[in-house]
Order: sequence, then structure tokens, then C-alpha cells
Amino acid sequence: MTVSLPVAAQVDLRREPVDDVVARVEKALHVRLDRQELVRKRRSLGGRTDRGTWVRIERRGFERIGPQGWNGTEAAAVLQGVAMPEWYQGVAWREPGEPVMWRADELELIPSPSVGKGALVLEDPGLPDKWWEALNASLDALASQETPRIATPDTVTITQQQVTQTLGAVFPGVGDTRIERWAPAHADLTWANVMGPEFSLIDWEDWGMAPRGLDAATLWGNALAVPGLADRVHRERRTDLESRDGKLMSLFFLSKIVGPYAYEEDPLLAPARREAERLVAELQC
Repeated sequence: MTVSLPVAAQVDLRREPVDDVVARVEKALHVRLDRQELVRKRRSLGGRTDRGTWVRIERRGFERIGPQGWNGTEAAAVLQGVAMPEWYQGVAWREPGEPVMWRADELELIPSPSVGKGALVLEDPGLPDKWWEALNASLDALASQETPRIATPDTVTITQQQVTQTLGAVFPGVGDTRIERWAPAHADLTWANVMGPEFSLIDWEDWGMAPRGLDAATLWGNALAVPGLADRVHRERRTDLESRDGKLMSLFFLSKIVGPYAYEEDPLLAPARREAERLVAELQC
């Protein structure tokens, strides 16, 4: 029997008062946050501390917390060979009377900013060759490790059934959607989560086992508005993206762009449609 979890009320932390939450985190972690420069997003907050570290705070409803919990940032601290902020400590608590959990993690402060202000980019960031070398080394190292965690891209645990249903609904001509290889993945490899010009990969909340090529497909797909950058991602991660699993993951990403909720003003839409047509044809061969 499936038990439905209560759904948390939608809260936008960009508009809600957060002083009490920040004060609780400061007391628990024994730090002071720079409240004047606090980065406020819909579901998370972030800020520098008085000891030169970074604290990330997130609010998450029970319905978005799977069996593996949501200590992904802490769990990622054991990964070897991946360029990422060092994790120092964390704290979590339940919001009284609500199906909501809060979590705060103190991390190494990375000097380079995010490559993109959002998930996608609209112009070439001009990343140096060393950045691409570090990206490749980190993704290869990540894929070689082991974890019992299952990735939750877009806060939904990825499964074979989900992949099959998604691709069948948007690209019915694909046919066989079986994934052959699963490997550890970041699961949210957008341009907002990679730093540059010195490479580092942040926001590890939802990492875990995923179909091969998920990360490469996500970074590539979010670069499609900049053809030269998308081509560079494809060249660098060719082994992943040209595998059958990688092509399926590319379509999995593209399904969110060209599917039933396609937005005609989306700068990714036209290139996504072209790439989807190409990939479907290749997978039918």
C-alpha cells in the first residue's frame, strides 16, 4: 500500500521573513552570516560567514524527501577526485506543526562565482581549457565510485519506469528505452551549479545513481542557446553523450523543453526540437 505524504504549503523564501531561521542556524553552527548579502532563492538561502565559509539553508517538504533522506551535501563529502567545496558541518530540524524540514550546511567558500546566473546560459562564458579538464576529471571520478543513493533530478527519484514513461509520452517513436548502465551522478549539473573560471561543482543535495550520461546531457541541454558551447560540451563528454544511454538521457532532458508544456519564447526550444529529431532518428537505427 502506498502512503501519501502531506504536502507542504508553498513558501517563497525570496519574499518570506527569514530572520528567525537565520538566527537559529547561526546559533547552531556558531557563525554569523552576512545578512546584507544573503542570497535568497525560492527554496533556499545562502551566505558568507564571519569565519570565511559559506552556509546554505534549505526548506523542503516531506513529499520531497525520499527514503534516502536529504543529506546529500554531507554524504558527498566522501567522494574522491571531485572538485567540490569541502563540507564542515550541518544541522537539520522540523518546522513545528508543518510537514517541512529545514537543513543548513556549512561549506568551504569557493572564490569563483557560478558560471551561469540560472540553469541555462545565453552567451559563451569563455571557459579556459583547464576548466574543461577539471570538469572531465571530476565527472569521470564521480562515475567510478559507488553509492546506495538514487539520484533525484528535479526532486523526483529517477527510475527506469520514469524514463520509459517520460520518453514514451513525448517521443513515442524511440522504442527501446532500457538503461544499460547506471553510475553516480550529480543530478543537477546546470550552469548555476558549476563555478568558474576555477572549476568546482556545488549543490549536492540530490546526487546518486542515475543513467549514464544524465549529467552530461543536462549541461549540454542547458547550453543549446549557445551552439558553440553546446558543441564543446558534446566534444568533451562525447563518450557519455554518444552512448545509447547518453542519447536517452539527452532526450529525457529535451522532453522538458519540447513536451506538452513547451514555451514558445524559450531560447532552448528551437535547438531542442532539432536535436530531439536527430536523436530519435539515431535511436531508431
